[in-house]
Amino acid sequence: MADGFDLRDERWIPVRLVDGASLRVGLRELFHRADEIVDLELPVPPAASGLLRILAAMTSRMAAHDGVRLDDEDLAEDIHGWLRLRNQVLAGGRFEPQRVNAYLDEEVPKGHLDLFDAQRPFLQDPRLRSQCVDGQGRPNPSGVNKLVLGRPTGVNGAVLFGHFNDADPVPVPAAEAAWHVIAQLYYGPSGQCTPRRITTVKPGNGDAGPLRKTVSYHPWADDLFTTLVLAVPQPGACGEASEEEEDACPWEAQELPDPLGPLPPMSWPGRVLTGRARHAVLLEPSPDGRSVTQAYLTWSTHEPPHAVRDPYVIYDRPKAGGEPFARPADASRALWRDLDALLLKGGGQSRRPAALENLPRTLRTGLRVRAYGFDQDGQQRDSSWFEATTPPVLQWREDGPQPEVALRVGQCREFAELVGDRLHFAARLAWRLSTEPEVDPAAKVKLDPKKPGPWAQAAAARYWPAAERVFWDLLAEDSRQDDPRPPFVTAALDALDAAIGATTADVRVARARSRARAVLYGLMQQPGARKGATTLGSDA
Repeated sequence: MADGFDLRDERWIPVRLVDGASLRVGLRELFHRADEIVDLELPVPPAASGLLRILAAMTSRMAAHDGVRLDDEDLAEDIHGWLRLRNQVLAGGRFEPQRVNAYLDEEVPKGHLDLFDAQRPFLQDPRLRSQCVDGQGRPNPSGVNKLVLGRPTGVNGAVLFGHFNDADPVPVPAAEAAWHVIAQLYYGPSGQCTPRRITTVKPGNGDAGPLRKTVSYHPWADDLFTTLVLAVPQPGACGEASEEEEDACPWEAQELPDPLGPLPPMSWPGRVLTGRARHAVLLEPSPDGRSVTQAYLTWSTHEPPHAVRDPYVIYDRPKAGGEPFARPADASRALWRDLDALLLKGGGQSRRPAALENLPRTLRTGLRVRAYGFDQDGQQRDSSWFEATTPPVLQWREDGPQPEVALRVGQCREFAELVGDRLHFAARLAWRLSTEPEVDPAAKVKLDPKKPGPWAQAAAARYWPAAERVFWDLLAEDSRQDDPRPPFVTAALDALDAAIGATTADVRVARARSRARAVLYGLMQQPGARKGATTLGSDA
């Protein structure tokens, strides 16, 4: 049997210290030195997003004042008492080393934080070795490439991010394998997977991970200690949580979950943050225990998931009514375009993340927002992941001392979106007028969405970076009363001209350019109010 890989002390989490030094730490050192750490540096944003939830759950067990922990059940119905306790914990400035050691060494059962423990490997199910088998009873693993996000799977898989294929799999360092286990449990695909036989039935399909195709927003402080304490969701932030049984994270539970039984009720904060996985994973280590040579990845349950609100995502309400849904991640959408949803009180079409509620007033002026997103479809296709951090914007919340700035953010963002939509239409219009001579340039034109032409995408690629610069300029203190229309329209006109190209003698292109520019100029006569941003539109 391979040596273990104890996540308490093995160096597997990349961080950056206040002095600028980068290193890797284990869980123990991370919590001991959290006040010296300024950032996590995991190169896989979905893994960082999941890890933050795991660390927040551990923080709720470790962070205490006068013996009262942040996960104290007696405070579950006393939000004001809980907020006072959190402020007292923050005032301490660091985790107490003895509390960290007591949790890691005594409260968590032995071996449960070891990546390769024989009985209870961290976040894994050792039963898969005997349950994922072929018709002759031989092991039927999924392949190490299936574990690692970004690697192609199958013998004939496309080579996209590296020369990997299942015919000659490349082992993964144990530290990196831990990242991908976390990422798979939170963002894993739905649909076909490695079959798992528990009874006579051998299903080979599963559900998507709880965070699939979402973007998470976390309050981000100047040190990891403060970031983690603020990451612990307040009582009631995620909906109704059960108090009927002990709140246990997967690595704290004595027994493995029953794949065929009912799901345990959601409880605060451990199960809400770490107990919603829909996948089961098992790693096979190399003989020396320093890398992973094989992996199993399959379903963990087919029971309907409990309704719960993740505390780090924006929830949007469908315009036609219905249940709110997590705002999907979009790699082409810059973080500033979500700022108004993070700063405004909501109550309309969007609801800001619960983790951004009730933040200490003394910290707001310095708090930033870190976003981790994974652009995916709902099943198997992964597009790209991203990480971004705002400047200190939480001081501008609508319920703060400067509510007018939050409203200004909403006004500018919505007008930028309006101009972007109109630019998309104008560029498509110009392309059709310049390529189809039978179209009357003076008449109302109906565009075919299947034939956008090349100018729309080129114009958008130039407009949005320019719009971001305009957005931040308009939020400068000496520009907050300026009309947002002219600079956004100017940015759109410049993008349109760049997409169409230099002035040409072609009369049709010249007329098309003139008509498209008139569409954008028309916005100068429209108010930049919030209502207008949702009613003005596409076919001008």
